[in-house]
Amino acid sequence: MALVSADSRIAELLTELHQLIKQTQEERSRSEHNLVNIQKTHERMQTENKISPYYRTKLRGLYTTAKADAEAECNILRKALDKIAEIKSLLEERRIAAKIAGLYNDSEPPRKTMRRGVLMTLLQQSAMTLPLWIGKPGDKPPPLCGAIPASGDYVAKPGDKVAARVKAVDGDEQWILAEVVSYSHATNKYEVDDIDEEGKERHTLSRRRIIPLPQWKANPETDPEALFQKEQLVLALYPQTTCFYRALIHTPPQRVRQPPWERPCLTPGRG
Repeated sequence: MALVSADSRIAELLTELHQLIKQTQEERSRSEHNLVNIQKTHERMQTENKISPYYRTKLRGLYTTAKADAEAECNILRKALDKIAEIKSLLEERRIAAKIAGLYNDSEPPRKTMRRGVLMTLLQQSAMTLPLWIGKPGDKPPPLCGAIPASGDYVAKPGDKVAARVKAVDGDEQWILAEVVSYSHATNKYEVDDIDEEGKERHTLSRRRIIPLPQWKANPETDPEALFQKEQLVLALYPQTTCFYRALIHTPPQRVRQPPWERPCLTPGRG
């Protein structure tokens, strides 16, 4: 029943998101005329080579309108981002509910193990589509944004990805990428699943053996303080594995990296 309810809510949110996207385009089209007027006014001023009281007053009014239009569009986009975040949360809750309900259990025939290459591709896509933190003017990046750690009393939710320190087969300890199954406030311990299905194993670990992973990317242009700095010691996923190793940051990002499908196309002769 909960799964049906989640599906219904997701459908509602998708409809609301579609309307917000349409509103964004309408707002952008409505404000375009004002931006054209600003450009033309500047061109006239350059032609006359002076800033008269008339142009000063006109530009002040045009820029005031442009600022209000930009704030209106920004508010719509923030609402759209909230809808997207809620949809992603519901999808994750639905997946976890299905798992708990026993839709995937030991009595069923074993599922085909995901190939390592497929898993690596999915992890890369998950990292690239991590939401970008976009705060309002004056807002500080929250915990779990980029390099900002979780607060001391933070408890990772079921489904969250974490770095978990576990004992390997040879007895040595290593950090692996894992998914939270549950947390016991009575024992202060997590149950986590190894994300790698080839050696999937459930571990019961204390909080000090768990590091919650970032939930937002930090924008280098607006929130550089939320980035890992040069020569800073970090845990990094070893290429083509789900194990972390100790590494030093060589060069922090200079700009937000966009997924290939979001990068603008360049027209030959205009690039």
